[in-house]
Amino acid sequence: MNGWMPTLSRSSEPKYRSIAQAYSQAIHGGQMLPGEKLPAHRLLAKKLNVTTGTVSRAYAELERGGLVVARVGDGTYVAEPDADGVRIQDRMRPAPESSERAAAIMPGAPGRLIDLGQNVPMPTDEAFLLTQTLRELAADERLAGELLLYQPEGGRRSHREAGARWLARMGCTVAAERVLVTQGAQHGLACVLRAVLRPGDTIFAEALSYPGIVALARQLRLNLVGIEIDEEGIVPAALERACGLLAPRALFCVPTLHNPTTATLSEARRAAIAGIAVRHHLVVIEDLVPAALLDAPPTPLAARLPEHGIVISSLSKAVAPGLRVGYVQAPQDWVGKILAVIRSDCWMTSPLAAEIAARWIVEGEVDRLVAQQRAQVDARHAIAAEVLADWTYRTDPASPHLWLPLAEPWRAAEFSAALRQAGVLAKTADSFVIGRGSAPHAVRLSLGGARSHEALREGLELLARTLRNGPEGLYSA
Repeated sequence: MNGWMPTLSRSSEPKYRSIAQAYSQAIHGGQMLPGEKLPAHRLLAKKLNVTTGTVSRAYAELERGGLVVARVGDGTYVAEPDADGVRIQDRMRPAPESSERAAAIMPGAPGRLIDLGQNVPMPTDEAFLLTQTLRELAADERLAGELLLYQPEGGRRSHREAGARWLARMGCTVAAERVLVTQGAQHGLACVLRAVLRPGDTIFAEALSYPGIVALARQLRLNLVGIEIDEEGIVPAALERACGLLAPRALFCVPTLHNPTTATLSEARRAAIAGIAVRHHLVVIEDLVPAALLDAPPTPLAARLPEHGIVISSLSKAVAPGLRVGYVQAPQDWVGKILAVIRSDCWMTSPLAAEIAARWIVEGEVDRLVAQQRAQVDARHAIAAEVLADWTYRTDPASPHLWLPLAEPWRAAEFSAALRQAGVLAKTADSFVIGRGSAPHAVRLSLGGARSHEALREGLELLARTLRNGPEGLYSA
């Protein structure tokens, strides 16, 4: 949940419709992004002094219009737009005067906020390369026919070999038999969790972590517990204590270019965590998606845990998220179990997408695309360093985002609201909190969401101005 809350107008229309209209305007105006979670029914009802039934009717109205999606047992989320960018029927669109008012505070393209919230790669040559690859595939009728047939659950042999080559970039050197092709890293993580854990099992994660693990833990009825982190990442002593108290089954972690703090574990900590995992029979599920942007990533934890380490990666942050190809590397004893889950879940990953990814990896095109992505990251870091020279933030030269702790008297919710008024989106720390832990007053600033270097500079300048004005500027405006 991003902290945005509606306010009820004093119109004569039913309250549920006023709530729905407020969310409609917020989503169309860019104040809420696809995938963001709406407040729980009871929380919003208390905030607006209405019944939970009124909130339920409002959310149902939004869902009928295609603006939100309700996920059983998880909550209500802003829907993704369809291929034409349409999310909602005309009857739910904001009134023209509301659109004009929103556009007045949104720099850049009319009706849009500058997005420093979504962690997405910057455009390089992937679209041009895709058109070339599709032409080559279209000219090979035999291969085209094969790609339309059922494939093995873990992928064609050539696709698994390409996955092994991709993982080798991040220090994972194993045979292709231990690499499985999935429909992106999130699908890979879901399959691993279903293979390794059962409802009620305890799984650890960093106290601030990738939000996807939270949604999956809820769906699978897992007990997800946050482990203390510092500037370097997981604190081994905290992990040891928690293992002794809670008897966990697994640990999910992002040890390299951690999301959201950008931290990378030292070799000493990696060795300590691996030792704890062995002593407590802990399966370590390692997310290496961010590590793909490093020229020489640290040795993965899995290399120290041949019987306990599972690695997940994809091309989503370094190449193209829409390709939806991921790779799972697992110990041989787990491979069959994960394969069974893939088979029951979707039977197989799309062979066409896997073939495209495999060609790019084997032919070296991925190396070129990653190099281009790194050049984009470098250029955008230079802009951030210039604009935010007066403020202290954490990052890594290869990370596509920054971690900005907020100085007193700022609070994260106030800062997020002030940024939105200025026309900028950012992710507050509460988006990454695991369990019931308290969120620090900090924001993650993604460098890739802005459509151009000029838009990024403008967004960061607005952010710097907001920091400089302080919370009092929000209330005096």
